[in-house]
Amino acid sequence: MPRPKLSKLELEILEALWTRGKAAIREIQEAFPEPRPAYTTIQTTIYRMEAKKAVRRLRKIGNAHIFEPAIARDVARHRLLDEILSFFGGRAQPMVAQLAEAGKITLDDIRELEKTVREHQKNERKAAK
Repeated sequence: MPRPKLSKLELEILEALWTRGKAAIREIQEAFPEPRPAYTTIQTTIYRMEAKKAVRRLRKIGNAHIFEPAIARDVARHRLLDEILSFFGGRAQPMVAQLAEAGKITLDDIRELEKTVREHQKNERKAAK
């Protein structure tokens, strides 16, 4: 199944749902910090997300529809990361360089990344055997 392209607001709504598990539109809206988006903005966005199959409606309680995320957090992250990498020619190095130039990454972050890459390569070699 193709991963849906998600806007910033849609990702914020999903974050509220990943945190809560399931929620009504009002609960999703209340998860936002002040100033919150309007209820109708959240409602419209949720219905669009439902059409994209990013959320699903579980049930109705009174007038409130209860929604849950239909895509996992890691799937959404991978899609977003793919989009970001596309701005850097699909390569991570220019992106990391940009992060360093902007002061958004430290040497400690780089060391942690090196450990993660080594561990990933080690696991890949084990899986290939």
